[in-house]
Amino acid sequence: MEPRQEKGLQIAATLRIQTKGEAWIVPSQTLSGKYTVTRSEDTFHCTCPDFELRRTICKHGYAVEFFLKRETMTTPDGETTITETRAMRVTYSQDWPAYNAAQCAEKELFLHLLRDLCSAVPEPVRSIGRPSIPISDALFSACFKLYSGMSARRFMSDLRDAAEKGFIGKAWHFNSVLGVIEDPTIEPILHALIAASAAPLASVESTFAVDSTGFGTQCYYRHFTAKYGQEQTFRNYVKLHALVGTKTNVIARATVTDRDRHDSTQFIPLIEDGAKTFTMTEISADKAYSGRANVTAVTALGAEPFIPFKSNAIDDKKCPAWSKLFHLYNYRVDEFLPHYHQRSNSESTFSMMKRVFTDTIRSKGFDAQRNEVLLLVIAHNIRTLVHSIFELGVTVPGLSTCTQSALAAHNVG
Repeated sequence: MEPRQEKGLQIAATLRIQTKGEAWIVPSQTLSGKYTVTRSEDTFHCTCPDFELRRTICKHGYAVEFFLKRETMTTPDGETTITETRAMRVTYSQDWPAYNAAQCAEKELFLHLLRDLCSAVPEPVRSIGRPSIPISDALFSACFKLYSGMSARRFMSDLRDAAEKGFIGKAWHFNSVLGVIEDPTIEPILHALIAASAAPLASVESTFAVDSTGFGTQCYYRHFTAKYGQEQTFRNYVKLHALVGTKTNVIARATVTDRDRHDSTQFIPLIEDGAKTFTMTEISADKAYSGRANVTAVTALGAEPFIPFKSNAIDDKKCPAWSKLFHLYNYRVDEFLPHYHQRSNSESTFSMMKRVFTDTIRSKGFDAQRNEVLLLVIAHNIRTLVHSIFELGVTVPGLSTCTQSALAAHNVG
């Protein structure tokens, strides 16, 4: 049973499917909306985005099939029972010994790799004012605090332990750590650290996806919606736009904007900056990024674009990259889809981050919120690097002697 059939079976078993004339109303599995399914012997149609992309039966169509194929049995005493087939869970192969070893060694190696990463940042020149926390200690403490997932005060015991082991000069006051996160001048440094933390995986990553996700904040906003005729309150959020490696889930480049910034505007800067470190052969993205400029930018980097078209898109012979992708998407969709669905790994990456760390950030000001998300990306990349060292045999050049000894103690590196 393929994944869409399994999801269709889950929908038929757990959600209420309604009939409306010759159509069926199928609830969304993840959102509050509904989709309309119509079918006959020769045709099938659904209003969901998956059907619009693939033009073949989706999970909502399978849900209708299972809904119609339920077997009804009536016993001699008049009792009616419904027999349904239960979905089987899909499992994927995993190198469990390597995974277990990486998980057990992750925190120790995280500290060593983070220390090496931060120690390479040059100390800025300060001509006036009182001496401040060294930049390497500042970045290490801020990133380690977010990795721990604890509040600044509760994190102090971990910071003291790190100081005793020599990762930083001293256990700085928790207000100093918070001050680092709120400092708007460290944003360029954080972008450089994201690139540096992803660089060791350039040997194993060549296919990428561009996508965005939201991180909730502690603030709320209200607006009047004409659809429901009333004012609604929502949690505010910031957007993380990322170039994601589809094999290791590393975030090669990232930027953080407010919630209203359109995704497509971030596409070209991300891929052009990522091309400085990685040799990219494929770049996939959803139709929010569909545009001649984006498709042309991908081909200019020597990569193949896999971006679906919007329903009103037309061929354009004046743009060869656009025309080539248009024909692939419309006439060889079976070739297009396997490459396009590599994009799903970007969503897996965001899910990894939010499950391990958080989907809600603590900072109040936008500068601090942006820095907090970028620091989470650095922490995620180091975790990804640790697992790639164990599972893929990735080597990291330029490590300190202490870090090399820590890797050797775990029989890797």
